[in-house]
Amino acid sequence: MSNITAKLVKDLRDKTGAGMMDCKKALNETDGNLDKAIEWLRKKGIASAEKKSGRVAAEGAIGSYIHTGSRVGVLIELNCETDFVARGEIFQSLLKDVSMQIAACPNVEYVSINDIPNEIVEKEKLIEMGRDDLSGKPEQIKGKIVEGRIAKRLKELALLDQPYIKDSSITVEQLVKQVAGKIGENIKVRRFTRYTLGEGIEVDQLGFADEVASLKNN
Repeated sequence: MSNITAKLVKDLRDKTGAGMMDCKKALNETDGNLDKAIEWLRKKGIASAEKKSGRVAAEGAIGSYIHTGSRVGVLIELNCETDFVARGEIFQSLLKDVSMQIAACPNVEYVSINDIPNEIVEKEKLIEMGRDDLSGKPEQIKGKIVEGRIAKRLKELALLDQPYIKDSSITVEQLVKQVAGKIGENIKVRRFTRYTLGEGIEVDQLGFADEVASLKNN
């Protein structure tokens, strides 16, 4: 068995946020390999979170985030099982991190792929099937290409499938599951809204020549 030093345990804690005993166990299980220990902890966190995923999460909090410059804002509802956990630092930190994630992802419109309406999926299929680079290809090959492109596009629309902005080696879904495993409760991102300043407002913008012409006519 490898010699597990205090520094190695600290490094693992800093990288994962896991407890000291969990870090020691992970390092012992992976013969002191830091990268493998990180993966071991992630798998354990996800596994324990999966066991809780069927439990009702009706408590939680509604969080908000206003990005620097006040041009992008986010409202989000994040659920857990108890009010005690909802008030805790770990849950509140997750709430803030996911809010920031949404602010950083202008293309994200849904929590998960399962939330994307069928009409949107069908629309994406029609767009992909009509692309010029697929003309002349056999139908079977065309179908596989389209399927892959649609899967990629749907992931771009879903929050939980996004790479986490603070650690791109995991997705937002994995982050949520890790925290759920750590606090011992089911956690769900229920809904969110992202606001962009001026979005949807049509502004008439005259070109310089048009503006000069309008002044002459007055």
